[in-house]
Amino acid sequence: MGKYGLKDAGLSRGRTDLREVAVIGVGSTPFGRLSGQDVVSIAVEACQQAMFDGSIGLEAIDALYLGNFASERLSNQGSLASVVAGRLGITGVPTTKVEGACASAGIAFRHGYLTVAAGLHDFVLVAGTEKMTDASTPDVTAALSTAGDEILEMRSGLTFPGAFAMIMEQHMAKYGTTREQIAMVSVKNHDNGVTNEKAQFRKQTDLEEVMTSRFVAEPIRLFDCPPISDGAAAAILCPLEIARSFCDKPVTVLGSGHASGPAQLSQMEDLTSFSASVKAAQEAYEMGGLGASEIDFAEVHDCFTISEIIATEDLGFFEKGQGGQAVLDGLTKSTGEIPVNTSGGLIAKGHPVGATGLAQIYELVQQIRGTASNQVKKTDIGLAHNLGGSGAVATVHILGKD
Repeated sequence: MGKYGLKDAGLSRGRTDLREVAVIGVGSTPFGRLSGQDVVSIAVEACQQAMFDGSIGLEAIDALYLGNFASERLSNQGSLASVVAGRLGITGVPTTKVEGACASAGIAFRHGYLTVAAGLHDFVLVAGTEKMTDASTPDVTAALSTAGDEILEMRSGLTFPGAFAMIMEQHMAKYGTTREQIAMVSVKNHDNGVTNEKAQFRKQTDLEEVMTSRFVAEPIRLFDCPPISDGAAAAILCPLEIARSFCDKPVTVLGSGHASGPAQLSQMEDLTSFSASVKAAQEAYEMGGLGASEIDFAEVHDCFTISEIIATEDLGFFEKGQGGQAVLDGLTKSTGEIPVNTSGGLIAKGHPVGATGLAQIYELVQQIRGTASNQVKKTDIGLAHNLGGSGAVATVHILGKD
């Protein structure tokens, strides 16, 4: 039982046995090259913002879950959750670092949500952080490659751009998706990044620039990829029944899903779909009693342009093979039928891998509150999709107005 003595709840897969949970505070650093700051200090900055936003003091925090992927390798820092808690001045509470490749922060949010929903804690601080720009590009590439199966796949020389190049080629061959349709994801997301003060890239691009940027792993070009980034994001979770005592506009967690999938491309039945995304979405939809058609907007994991197209299909927004045409038709623009990556996504906002999942939550909360830099009209229900590796793990969270 948490400090407030609220009613405990048994944990089960059905929502009826869980307490309702709200996000009462969020914080985020800018994404990009954060010179003079380390992986811990940027996490502290985001956490302090979230606590200030949620009117929560250090003494109220019952637990900390911190998403991070590569701090030991890229920042020479382990024990990250405890170190961050120590710098914040939080002592005596459980602190846990969560690692799931690019889905690390999404999993941290999931764990924080479950402990509050189950009645184990009343106030949980969840965060994600990564410092990447101090390392060389080859070192970052090598670190990212550890998200794949080193023994059975990655030691062959495969990189994630190479893996997603094969995925892109398969989607184009199977569904007739065009290179122009895929490139328009980058154009759209760069447009969205222009108005986001947290984004690493705040400059528009066009189809020609995307289509003629240098090859990274054919057919993937530079503008199909997110940049190497530093950044951190955080959120405060608490039971919905007391949320309004701390926040005028709490945002409710309506659904949460977490699933694993094949860690190797050779294990995938279909290179054009990530089973972890499908399963995590089904779990989140079921928990919330919702369908894909009821989602007003979404932040999805565009680790490459083709990834956004596949995500919109796996999440049920469009039929398989129709995601590319949907982008070309403007359905995923901020003014479209289902706005996707209003923050600029990973491609324009940036992709500090351990922070991305909570940066998505940050954007959802701002949109639902009506305070987003790229505010869209209808934001009653938003979805965040966070993918790790080449589909090895995924989380899906659905948030809505109280």
